[in-house]
Amino acid sequence: METNLLQIGETAHALRRAFDRRAAALGVTRAQWRVLVKLGRHPNLRQVELADLLDVEPITLCRIVDRLEDSGMVERRRDPADRRAWRLALTPKSEPLVGKLRLLADDLAREAFGGIEESELEQLQRALARVRENLVSGGGTTKKASNE
Repeated sequence: METNLLQIGETAHALRRAFDRRAAALGVTRAQWRVLVKLGRHPNLRQVELADLLDVEPITLCRIVDRLEDSGMVERRRDPADRRAWRLALTPKSEPLVGKLRLLADDLAREAFGGIEESELEQLQRALARVRENLVSGGGTTKKASNE
């Protein structure tokens, strides 16, 4: 079991590094890419909501958004329901970059999963979803380990 955890971690690390190398050629970091993709999928989020979705501290997100705003990719808008809060939106300038990043991610996925049958990928997706579910719900063997 421990070997599986190590392999998942090492695979995730390899994917992050491969993506970072490719994204750097476009002048964007993985953190910036994550913000751009989430805002593309969930427009007009409050900054604190986006931080929760990305599982980062609000101050960390603030710095990322500052850089994206300075580059003209993201804009902050006052939340009409709360003057202290900001809503975030992609700008038209971000569309070409987001498109390139999606293509980059698609290419990376094709490369990473090359030679793996569709049925194997579906089985992998189900297994990883179950791992996440176990961790979120506290299921699995964690209770047994803590009672020993």
